[in-house]
Amino acid sequence: MTSPASPVNRLRPRRSCLAVPGSNPRFLEKAQGLAADQVFLDLEDACAPLAKPEARHTIVKFLNEGDWTGKTRVVRVNDWTTHWTYRDVVTVVEGAGQNLDCIMLPKVQDAQQIVALDLLLTQIEKTMGFEVGKIGIEAQIENAQGLNNVNAIAQASPRVETIIFGPADFMASINMKSLVVGEQPPGYGADAYHYILMAILMAARANNLQAIDGPYLQIRNPEGYKAVAQRAAALGFDGKWVLHPDQVAAANEIFSPSQEDFDHAELILDAYDYYTSEAGGKKGSAMLGDEMIDEASRKMALVISGKGRAAGMQRTSKFEIPEA
Repeated sequence: MTSPASPVNRLRPRRSCLAVPGSNPRFLEKAQGLAADQVFLDLEDACAPLAKPEARHTIVKFLNEGDWTGKTRVVRVNDWTTHWTYRDVVTVVEGAGQNLDCIMLPKVQDAQQIVALDLLLTQIEKTMGFEVGKIGIEAQIENAQGLNNVNAIAQASPRVETIIFGPADFMASINMKSLVVGEQPPGYGADAYHYILMAILMAARANNLQAIDGPYLQIRNPEGYKAVAQRAAALGFDGKWVLHPDQVAAANEIFSPSQEDFDHAELILDAYDYYTSEAGGKKGSAMLGDEMIDEASRKMALVISGKGRAAGMQRTSKFEIPEA
């Protein structure tokens, strides 16, 4: 008999989401010491077909015996069009479900694929005596059909935590004229990814989910990685994949607010609390320096403040109640 499910924090820090091949013990060992917010142990593209069965057990061993303190622990299984998916989920969740935060499902094309994973997870949790509903789902959008159905996918299960853009497969699925993943195709003067990213972002935000940008494959091009990450961060994405340890610090910095913005957001929250109080005159709007703040300002400040606090930032300024 399982106990009632307790509330789960679905909005975990995911500035940097590190991909680690599930078949490589050396990489799995090294990943534990890196400063990535999330680590996902990969059974899909990073594992050769012949290596997948053994990799499942390797992942179980490292989830149970490794030190993943401070990291969101995720396993990417194979997509539902393959014959590996159910065994990936059963082996990993039965073997290490209590040390696992999420299952990442690649190439999601419709809501029913999320529902199927939800049902399988529920059956395993009940069978094993795990807390039902604790393990989240990350949905990866990698083709046109998935993007067309992204809103339904986002709403398919309360387990869904993130919507992830998978650029490589997506570029192939729409015949984009480029071989450099994440870079702009030649001959197109605007941002070829803007619509895709915004569609994912809107579906995520409408359902209180996180939006994560996918990988940048040119790992020896740090400036290219930063440029692509800054584009996603500017739109409002919560984080980005990292394929190499050298990309972790850049992702953590780019998807965190600057110290100046964090301090300003905290000041807005303190000032708004004061001015709307009895002592502050019960005002709906007020001046903070040269800036007028109101309820909309508070909502915007909450976003920046939340990201900063999740990143462990400390404010360097303090709101001073104005003299009468």
